[in-house]
Amino acid sequence: MAFIRKRRLERELYSKERKFRGSLKICSKSIIFEPDDNIQPIIKIPLRDCISIKAPEDNEAKNPFTRDTSGGISVVCNQVFLIKERNIIAPYKTVRGRTEHLFQLDVSGKLGDVVQTLHQLYRASCLDKMGDQAAMITAILQSRLARTSFDKNRFQSISETLHMECKAEMVTPLVTNPGHVCVTDANLYFQPLNGYPKPVVQITLQNVRRIYKRRHGLMPLGLEVFCTENDLCSDIYLKFYNYQDRDELYFLIATYIENHITEHTAESYMLQWQRGHISNYQYLLHLNNLADRSCNDLSQYPVFPWIIADYSSSVLDLTKPETFRDLSKPIGALNKERLDRLLTRYQEMPEPKFMYGSHYSSPGYVLFYLVRVAPEYMLCLQNGKFDHADRTFNSLAETWKNCLDGATDFKELIPEFYENDSSFLVNSLKLDLGKRQGGKMVDDVELPPWASGPDDFLLKSREALESQYVSEHLHEWIDIIFGCKQKGSEAVAAHNVFHPLTYEGGVDLNSIMDPNEKVALLTQILEFGQTPKQLFTIPHPRRIMPKLKSLSRTSSHNVSITESPVSPNEESFEDLTEESITLAWNNITKLKLDEQYRIHKDAITGIAVTCNGSSVFTTSQDSTLKMFSKESKAIQRSVSFSNMALSSCLILPGDTTVISSSWDNHIYFYSIAFGRQQDILMGHDDAVSKICWRDGRLYSASWDSTVKVWHCAPGETLSSKKHHFELLAELEHEVSVNTINLNAANTTLVSGTKEGTISVWDVTTATALHQLPCHSGTVFDAAFSPDSRHLLSTGEDCCFKVIDVQTGMVISSVTTDEPQRCFKWDGNTILSGSQSGELLIWDLLGGKVTERLKGHTGAVMSMWMNEQCNSIITGGEDKQIIFWKLQY
Repeated sequence: MAFIRKRRLERELYSKERKFRGSLKICSKSIIFEPDDNIQPIIKIPLRDCISIKAPEDNEAKNPFTRDTSGGISVVCNQVFLIKERNIIAPYKTVRGRTEHLFQLDVSGKLGDVVQTLHQLYRASCLDKMGDQAAMITAILQSRLARTSFDKNRFQSISETLHMECKAEMVTPLVTNPGHVCVTDANLYFQPLNGYPKPVVQITLQNVRRIYKRRHGLMPLGLEVFCTENDLCSDIYLKFYNYQDRDELYFLIATYIENHITEHTAESYMLQWQRGHISNYQYLLHLNNLADRSCNDLSQYPVFPWIIADYSSSVLDLTKPETFRDLSKPIGALNKERLDRLLTRYQEMPEPKFMYGSHYSSPGYVLFYLVRVAPEYMLCLQNGKFDHADRTFNSLAETWKNCLDGATDFKELIPEFYENDSSFLVNSLKLDLGKRQGGKMVDDVELPPWASGPDDFLLKSREALESQYVSEHLHEWIDIIFGCKQKGSEAVAAHNVFHPLTYEGGVDLNSIMDPNEKVALLTQILEFGQTPKQLFTIPHPRRIMPKLKSLSRTSSHNVSITESPVSPNEESFEDLTEESITLAWNNITKLKLDEQYRIHKDAITGIAVTCNGSSVFTTSQDSTLKMFSKESKAIQRSVSFSNMALSSCLILPGDTTVISSSWDNHIYFYSIAFGRQQDILMGHDDAVSKICWRDGRLYSASWDSTVKVWHCAPGETLSSKKHHFELLAELEHEVSVNTINLNAANTTLVSGTKEGTISVWDVTTATALHQLPCHSGTVFDAAFSPDSRHLLSTGEDCCFKVIDVQTGMVISSVTTDEPQRCFKWDGNTILSGSQSGELLIWDLLGGKVTERLKGHTGAVMSMWMNEQCNSIITGGEDKQIIFWKLQY
């Protein structure tokens, strides 16, 4: 708290001294005094307009304006802004002319520190370049933070244990407040450096329901904490000074949230939405949260779509497709004439090209909609002024028309249009927003004829959002904003290309050394608009709707995934040479554990990875198929086909379908694109132990003593139709088959049984070439060498066996200390997973172990290796997957 005494320097005004009590705030670029008496205006003194800042000298004690001013500060300036005079929100009043303001602090001991800080900030404000100003202000802030720490007396209990303390800023719209973050075993605390808005913000960890890592200024420094399941507004938004502090805090809080990692992914919400468990509104809310959109960050405010295109009818007909906006196109592509002009400019533009000169979401657009409920934010953003009356949010119909026709207006909506609070449409504060050209004062927002009032407008907007038409087409808009049409060639084809600085990765601010250039770019990023984080890279599946009459338009944009085949993955594998594979195997001893995650409730039996390596599918004896994202380090999907164990899995070419084998005798086809079980093959009379896929053929091994070869009709795997299976061959065995594998040419198959027999089959004629009693006990794994000349097997009897494929002769046997459950080999070196959980590297010719790598705490049950042979994933009895990488 502080007192202020204000005077003009003219001698005749000395007798009119005024004294007010209030709060003195020292900001980075201004001094703000907020009187307790709200009739008096808030005084804002820009530091750049100050002439002098000092504490009154002792020899001024006789001056009537410095009498009894212990703890006083004199500020002489040539310009002052008066805000909220008589408690009325209005454009700032500017008072020019030389004035002096005397601030008397309650605690005189703080005087020196305050004056010193003001002098430092004043010097920063006088620097010519914005970058230099920002650098000096940051240095001043960091110095103050370094001299302080969190006050442990603020802990709720003396028994709390401190886990972490670091510096951070609390983010609120248009303002960030620096201070100290502290995490104990019970609470999260934030202590603002200036004690505002309160001395300490405290959140009980047990109350936390959701946490999200955030980008702030397109940098991974933010963290938002929610104590509710579905609320739009968080309890606190923190911005850190480095991502390591952010990630450590995230981990500490996440440990207190049950199933946090598995429950809150875009894919899990997508499946809930598809099945109708959450509404369109809730789904969009969750996607915005996951894409780093926050109500606390106006530069990344949640974005919602324009849904209704009819603002002139007296009745809103939600059964007519014409009532709705085309959700397959961005706002800028809805008007063909405007789009043609933009495309002409785009073609003539030098690189980097962009179609739209403004974004669909920015702080200015958010406050355009919210000016009636957040006028002070608008005034702050626009230097103390409201926008021109004709550019204000006056009418729904006008705004929609301008979004269709305006040369630079491509804005979408905000979530408030689909909520219950209509106050943003009503000028309840009686703001003077100006007079339009026709002479009419700006007041409430003009509503379409079909709305009887603001509440009715929101009610009908929500009905439209949840309508059948929108439910059938919302996935198209999600592709544009959050999905596969957000970036790259798909975005170009969808006419959805914005300025490069609006995208994550558009610029690396940390690599820019020039502080002025960095500040200019950051300002543009924060004010121009930011594209949400991309959540999906494949087309988003449509919602599963009851079979009612479709409202689909007949235009070509409306062809859905289910109506047309999904094109296979067009990305080809790298041109792998023998030299690169040889290099990897020569350095296999340099394999290092990279990451590990416990993702199942029982042993992991199978691993399959998408072509780009981003998604890992695993099967387990816990009966679930799980999809794990390497990028987000989180489970994205979990599927249970039955209550029996799954034994193996594979991904069909094109990364569209996962096939899983089960102990319940069935083989399950799961569509990645549609997020659901697509088909079942009931092909065996006992558990299916292993499956392989090559060239349109499925090979399945079973405990019913057979291996079956199936042909799947071409193309059917990608449509919504059932698969057509044709049994081509049945390879009979004496006992249960435990494992199978194919050679590189897909002409020869090896099978291993539970009694230790190795059989080699010619799959072109379905005849047995060799049947060899190699092991005493179950054969765990078998595989051909890259040249298909030799065959390696491992079994329960703690032996490796090498077989000559042509003759069927066992040409080598290596004894192991314990059973080796799975392996990969190049013909000379073996990488095996042991019963105890270690990875062993073997010199096959020398018959010895050359390296032991500690990994799992139980048996290594499955192993995947990429084509370059430099990346390995193992799955264990300990329910974990472990990622291994070669460190050349």
